[in-house]
Amino acid sequence: MMRKEVPVESPEAYVAALGGWRRDIVEALRAATRTAGDPEARIKWGHIVCFSNGPVLLIRAEEAHVLFGFWRGKRLRHVEPRLKAGGKYELATMTFLEGDTVDTALAEKLVREAIRLNAEVGDPTKSG
Repeated sequence: MMRKEVPVESPEAYVAALGGWRRDIVEALRAATRTAGDPEARIKWGHIVCFSNGPVLLIRAEEAHVLFGFWRGKRLRHVEPRLKAGGKYELATMTFLEGDTVDTALAEKLVREAIRLNAEVGDPTKSG
């Protein structure tokens, strides 16, 4: 039987529901996101999604890893080659495992660049 995740109401509740290394990673990513322009964070699709002229990034804690993904991530691979493309739009994600640490300066740079791309190119979920 699959374990059902309890839906959370807010990004703060999402972080509070985590423990251990996953919470440390998510807290570091949230802090970097706030510092780098503070796009509007809300819970969508069961995890944290930040919006600025459309969705910019996601932070998703899973059992064995934490994902840090960008809707225009394929355009950010020159900043961080570990971003792996996949899914719809130009989505690309980085994976954090237990024992990993967040490079705050790099995370902030990615967030700033992602916000800039949405401002320049538009909402990534709108075609054209």
